[in-house]
Amino acid sequence: MRSGDDMMKQIVDRSAVDSDFRQQLLADPKTAISNELDITIPESMNIKVHESDMQTVHLALPPDPNITEEQLEAISAGLCCCW
Repeated sequence: MRSGDDMMKQIVDRSAVDSDFRQQLLADPKTAISNELDITIPESMNIKVHESDMQTVHLALPPDPNITEEQLEAISAGLCCCW
């Protein structure tokens, strides 16, 4: 099984050499990622892609470590992998 970091690297690497893929990733990230990685992304998961430039840098923070009981149950049931 690939790690999240490996999957992220694959997406970023392809977006650096394939401008059509990069545009699709910006316009419809779920479809672009699903097709590239051959995975199904849950309907409940939101994906936002931001393009950095020389004047703007985007910083992604990890999820809040203080998870709720509901989130813990989702993780236990295998419905979420983000905590």
